[in-house]
Amino acid sequence: MKPPNVLATRLSARRVAWLLIALCAVAFPSFSYAAAGPLDLTVSIAGITCVFIFVLAYALVMSEELIHMRKSKPVLVAAGLIWGIVAWVYVQAGIPEEAEAAFRETLLEYTELLLFLLVAMTYINAMEERRIFDALRAWLVRKGFSYRSLFWITGFLAFGISAIANNMTTAMLMCAVVLKVAENDKKFIGLCCVNVVVASNAGGAFSPFGDITTLMVWQGGQVPFEGFFVLLLPAIVNFMVPAIIMNFFIINRQPAALTENVWMKRGARRIIVLFLITVAISVLCHSVLYLPPAMGMMFGLGLLQFFGYYLRRSLPRSLERKRERYSRRGDWKKLEQLGSVVPFDIFSRIARSEWDTLLFFYGVVLCVGGLGFMGYLSLLSETLYGSWNPIWANVVLGLISAVVDNIPVMFAVLSMAPDMSEGNWLLITLTAGVGGSLLSMGSAAGVALMGQARGIYTFMLHLRWVPAILLGYAASIATHLFINASLF
Repeated sequence: MKPPNVLATRLSARRVAWLLIALCAVAFPSFSYAAAGPLDLTVSIAGITCVFIFVLAYALVMSEELIHMRKSKPVLVAAGLIWGIVAWVYVQAGIPEEAEAAFRETLLEYTELLLFLLVAMTYINAMEERRIFDALRAWLVRKGFSYRSLFWITGFLAFGISAIANNMTTAMLMCAVVLKVAENDKKFIGLCCVNVVVASNAGGAFSPFGDITTLMVWQGGQVPFEGFFVLLLPAIVNFMVPAIIMNFFIINRQPAALTENVWMKRGARRIIVLFLITVAISVLCHSVLYLPPAMGMMFGLGLLQFFGYYLRRSLPRSLERKRERYSRRGDWKKLEQLGSVVPFDIFSRIARSEWDTLLFFYGVVLCVGGLGFMGYLSLLSETLYGSWNPIWANVVLGLISAVVDNIPVMFAVLSMAPDMSEGNWLLITLTAGVGGSLLSMGSAAGVALMGQARGIYTFMLHLRWVPAILLGYAASIATHLFINASLF
């Protein structure tokens, strides 16, 4: 590759501007407003200034672990600066209403995403508070599975649970099981963590609710709800290929069964049912009523609030009945547990949502929405999808998601809105979803486990298994191209 100063002398000012935005737009793009405005600002001082503001914000985001600054802060400031510059240019041009309309369009799309994710996070937090995940972990610990059995069970559970819950929560749950059972066997714990990260990312790739990337494609109307399920087999292949290879490196032992009893709190099973009902309503809103899925999710939040109200009001009567029952049976342990029962508070569950992530999405969407309005994403789309075969473009973007989070990569594609077949939309959904498994820092699941199993599951440990994971990545793509050939 030629050094940057040589490139700068050979390319026009427009090409240099495109080169800069190509590096950052793939990193943190927005799906919400891709259309370029009436003014081409790609070679203007205002445009180049906004690009550098965004690059600086991106550098601060990438340095989060080093400087200990939440990733939402720099992108929130950058979003305000970029849209302020855009608005000022359009005011000077005498057409401020164009910038206002573009901003409102971007904000509306983000709001739909925010409400959807907020409800999903609230339900997951509610299930966690009712100790549903703790009960599952305790059941696995009590069974005393062999190492090889535990490796496969945690992998399959991670794959299945991540289809309805976020991959980070799923991975942390499975990692907790392994850490509890594995008796400080660092080699086995590391293998299981790699397997869980791959399985969690693969499990979210075939479900509209499994990952934010699939959610974005569904909400964008590129693939119908039922269309994602054709990715089930490619996702299984993506998980199974590296798992089979890692399986041969497990020293199979039988750890001692541990005794851990966890009781789910009152209403836990009914909250699971309410969550499934909420998902069904959201799907019907989008596919039958042609309303945003967020409307169905907010309706489901109302149902959860009513159920929380019922739990609070009926708690005294429920406690009294249980005290009488346990006293007659002489179950003093159950009586002791009743002393720790607290009312269900829906607003505390909402407060525990990942607000840094939600605000980070706001900054990302608004930043690149502004850059797209200046005309940069149109240039990127023409180059990437105009010159390349869409299949190769989607495969490469999946590899990029190993370095950059998969959500911004999907934002980029949806922002550029290339004219692709349903098969290619499913391909980018698959590659962006599972490409993050190639590196430990490529997905939220990997980053979370590096903290949870600190010193055991590391960047270098994951790197050793990249050839096996890359083989699974290629095999899943080949499987999709073969079994879903009619969709291309």
